[in-house]
Amino acid sequence: MTKELLRIEDLHAWYGESHILHGVNFSVNEGEVVTLLGRNGAGRTTTMRAILGLTGSRKGSIQVKGEETIKLASHKIARLGIGYCPEERGIFASLSAEENLLLPPVIAPGGMGIDEIYAMFPNLKERASSPGTRLSGGEQQMLAVARILRTGARLLLLDEISEGLAPVIVQKLAEMILALKARGYTIVLVEQNFRFAAPLADRFYVMEHGRIVKQFAQSELSQNMGMLQEYLGV
Repeated sequence: MTKELLRIEDLHAWYGESHILHGVNFSVNEGEVVTLLGRNGAGRTTTMRAILGLTGSRKGSIQVKGEETIKLASHKIARLGIGYCPEERGIFASLSAEENLLLPPVIAPGGMGIDEIYAMFPNLKERASSPGTRLSGGEQQMLAVARILRTGARLLLLDEISEGLAPVIVQKLAEMILALKARGYTIVLVEQNFRFAAPLADRFYVMEHGRIVKQFAQSELSQNMGMLQEYLGV
């Protein structure tokens, strides 16, 4: 039986006076990879941030494992097992790769150990003592994702992880997502790179002007390509 992990209903969010989300509705099942598609400014990153209470204000309903979180503080929401990898990565330049990796607190049991993480990301093992600034863009992105795997989070919010990276690194990130899915992780992707996201997602939600305007499953992808061309220019 499919178990719902995240349910968002009539979600509105603001940054100051700017009303960005206008009644977002979608759900994510346990073990699923879901992609939010849309042009820049459609509200995808704001949706990710709103799930964790990182927007100026929000109203509506965000249930994680059936628990209402709309009034919870961000650190309490994270402790429900949510890991967020923001687009800006947030690698600390003065710390080594391994120190960056060890920085976030463990929020739930069952997180990956350092050896498991290095097995998944051999590049990071080689660069363990390198300062954060010396890592390539691809290595920084791997580190940003690896850091949340240690915490015990099982719902991963990944924002534009393929952006600006070489195709060989993008391929490695795709393999990583499939490996995490095989281990039972639930993943929400915000992606501009449709070719990267298309084979990975079980379901797709298309956003425009702060709302979900279309949704479809992987099996319906080919018949929705015309619509995606219209909305995304893919």
